[in-house]
Amino acid sequence: MSIRQARRRIGLLLRWSAAGWMLMLLAAAWSGAQEEPRGRPVVYAMEVEALIHPVSAEYIGQTLDEADLAGADLVVLMLRTPGGLVDSTREINTRIIESETPVVVYVGPSGTRAASAGFLITIAADVAVMAPGTHIGAAHPVSGTGSEMDETAAEKAASDVAAYARSIASQRQRNVELAEKAVTESLSFTEREAVDADPPLIDLIAADLDDLLDQLDGREVRRWDGSLEVLRTADAAIETVEMSWRQRLLSAIAHPQIAVLLFSLGSLGLTIELWNPGAAVPGIVGAICLLLAFFAFQILPINYVGLLLILFGMVLLVIEMFTPTYGLLAVSGLASMVFGAVMLFDSPVPEMQLGWTFILFTVLVLGLGTAALARLGLKAHQVRAVTGVDGMIEQEGLALDPIPAGGRGRVSTRGEIWTASAGPGGDIGGGDRVRVVAVDGMVLTVRRVPPPSEEGSES
Repeated sequence: MSIRQARRRIGLLLRWSAAGWMLMLLAAAWSGAQEEPRGRPVVYAMEVEALIHPVSAEYIGQTLDEADLAGADLVVLMLRTPGGLVDSTREINTRIIESETPVVVYVGPSGTRAASAGFLITIAADVAVMAPGTHIGAAHPVSGTGSEMDETAAEKAASDVAAYARSIASQRQRNVELAEKAVTESLSFTEREAVDADPPLIDLIAADLDDLLDQLDGREVRRWDGSLEVLRTADAAIETVEMSWRQRLLSAIAHPQIAVLLFSLGSLGLTIELWNPGAAVPGIVGAICLLLAFFAFQILPINYVGLLLILFGMVLLVIEMFTPTYGLLAVSGLASMVFGAVMLFDSPVPEMQLGWTFILFTVLVLGLGTAALARLGLKAHQVRAVTGVDGMIEQEGLALDPIPAGGRGRVSTRGEIWTASAGPGGDIGGGDRVRVVAVDGMVLTVRRVPPPSEEGSES
């Protein structure tokens, strides 16, 4: 065997040895990957217990983004709401559909509901779940201003939302007919009616979050694009995501009673500032309250006739403060505000109504505040002037010269020397105390002030 042949065989042996080692390493790595247990599942949980509005949409969207970035296994939206804005509902559903993480909408706990907008969000989820004793539905649209729509506009709005509900239900393989009737006929469904329908409206009934995760473990879920995904929820680590302080503040403001209170306080604060310029604090607080109230009015379905009646009532209260009419304008303003508050949120949703107790209490507080300011105004009108000619009346001074009856002399009062004539009471001697009873041009009419000893003897 030649040296060249020996080198060739050694090189070939080395190549085969290297290939064998590579195959062994790959096999070991594959075996290790197969045997290594997967990490603990992570479930993101969020809760919405309010009207569906832009703040709710922002909160849900942020939570879904965080879950996608963290590679979470599941997102659970615990939902209970009387409804909300259609635009915000569509935005939320779009974020659910586009989410890389499967989304479960859980209507709970028992005794709650997901009506109107909440119904559309529920059927758009990858998995729709309800707690015992809950219901969904009643998704017929109402006017964004709270006022009753004409027949044509109502039909168009209902048709648009019904088509949207049908498309979602069809893609999620849920009961299209019932989804449409929830919109067109305002039907509502209990958890048992929803799950027993054929096909069902929801997927599961769960008593609580733990029961929900137990039932979902190993369940195969069809995503919006048709792909199948097996859920892992056994012994899951639950990451609760709460609203930021800003979102909680804005969500609290977007409540009918809070919005009305802010509007009333803002109007009262600006009124006090106008009545007492320079106070600063009432004006600043009033302006902030009004800005927050107008933000809430952008979210809530406002009847603008009711809002104008409240504004008119506030104007009458302001006029009463500046030109007291002994309560006539104040009573008219309070009556206008009561009618306006009754009409302000003309919505079939109970959570959007202002109860009589709240209305009367708010109007009573405003009426008392107005009465207090009007009383101060009356007192201010009754205070004697302290400047000018009127301010000279009843001022006391000292006679510098004797002033005979019908004659003139000089008196000193308020640090000034005036020409004066003797009024009722006879002659005035030099050095006597005098009181101004009238002013005629630059001449004062004065009368002698008896010393205390004389006043006592006369009595």
